[in-house]
Amino acid sequence: MTQDYQLETILAHAGINSDEATGALASPIHFSTTYQHPEFGQSTGFDYTRTKNPTRATVEKTLAAIEKADYAIATSSGMSAIVFGLLKFFPVGSKVVAARDLYGGSFRWFNDKEKEGRFFFEYTNTEDEMIAAIAEDTDIVYIETPTNPLMIEFDIEKVAQTAHEKGAVVIVDNTFYSPIYQTPITQGADIVVHSATKYLSGHNDVLAGVVVTSNPEFYDKLYYNLNTTGPNLSPFDSYMLMRGLKTLKLRMEASTANAKEVVAFLEKSPAVKEVLYPGKGGMISFKVANQDKIPTIINTLKVFTFAESLGGVESLITYPATQTHADIPSEVRASYGLTDDLLRLSIGIEAAEDLIADLENALSL
Repeated sequence: MTQDYQLETILAHAGINSDEATGALASPIHFSTTYQHPEFGQSTGFDYTRTKNPTRATVEKTLAAIEKADYAIATSSGMSAIVFGLLKFFPVGSKVVAARDLYGGSFRWFNDKEKEGRFFFEYTNTEDEMIAAIAEDTDIVYIETPTNPLMIEFDIEKVAQTAHEKGAVVIVDNTFYSPIYQTPITQGADIVVHSATKYLSGHNDVLAGVVVTSNPEFYDKLYYNLNTTGPNLSPFDSYMLMRGLKTLKLRMEASTANAKEVVAFLEKSPAVKEVLYPGKGGMISFKVANQDKIPTIINTLKVFTFAESLGGVESLITYPATQTHADIPSEVRASYGLTDDLLRLSIGIEAAEDLIADLENALSL
C-alpha cells in the first residue's frame, strides 16, 4: 500500500495481500527466527529475524506511509524508540534543546544520560524560548507536541526552520496526535518517534515503538543500530500493531468527539479550576479546585480506570505526580506548571454521556 491512497485506505489495507504464496487476506505472523538461503550466495531478503522479519517489514511499510515518510522502524517500546533514535545515533557530548514539559520516562532517561556526560540538555518552557535557545552548537531539538501532560503545542515547521539553519536535527514525539492529526516529517522534522503502545495500537495490549524518517542516511544508520543492538518488535506484536492501525482513524475521531464533550463539562464544573486541551485528540488534563480530594475522585470513578498509559479504547485517569511523572522532582514539576493538583485523562470510545456522568459523580463528592 503506497502513499498514493488516502489515509483511511492505507490504514484499512494494512498488511493485506502480503502473502503471495497463499493469497491470505490478513498478513501471516512469521515466527521463524532464521530463513533458508536458496543457494550459496543467495538470500530471500530475510536472513535472521533481528535483522529483518516479514511481519515487521509489512507493518513498517504502513507506518512509513501514514507518516508520509520513506522509512519506518518498529521497536519493542516507545522508550526503546527514543533511546534507539538518540543514544546510538548521536555522538557523546551532543547538545539537546528540549521542551521542559515532557513524558516522565523521557526525562528520566535524559537526566541519566546528562549525569553520565553522554548528552547535555537545555530545557525550554515555550516555543519562543525554544527557538531562542537553538544555537550553532545545538545538535538536536527534541519536541513533544502537544506536550505531556500540559498539552502545549509547538509549531514544528517554525522550530525546524530555525534548527536547520543552525545545523540541528529535529526529533518529534508524535504519540499524542498520531498521523491522524499531524505528520511532522512534512513539517520539517528529521526523525519522528512514537510510543505505538498508545494510539497506534489502541487497545492497551501491545508494547511497541516506532522511529520514522525520510533521510536515507539517517535510516541506514538507524537500521544498522537496530541490527546491532536488537530492540526489535516481535512478529506477534508487529501483527497486533498492524491490526490496531486498521481502526486508528475511527478511534481517534471517536476519542476526539468524546473529549470535546468532556471538556465542555469540565469547564463548567465548580470542582475544576483549569482545563488543558489543545482542541483535538483524546488527551485532556485538568486541575482540581481541592487537591485533597484527588484520592476520593480517583477511587470513586467507575467508567474511568485509574492506570498509567493512554490511547486505548478504554478511558483512563492518571495522576502524573505519582505515576507517569513521578521521576521528575516535585520542585522541577512545579516550576513549569505541572502541579500536584493536575489529573490527566485519556478519553476512550465509550458513550460520552457515561464518561461525563462518571466524572460528575466523582467531582461532586
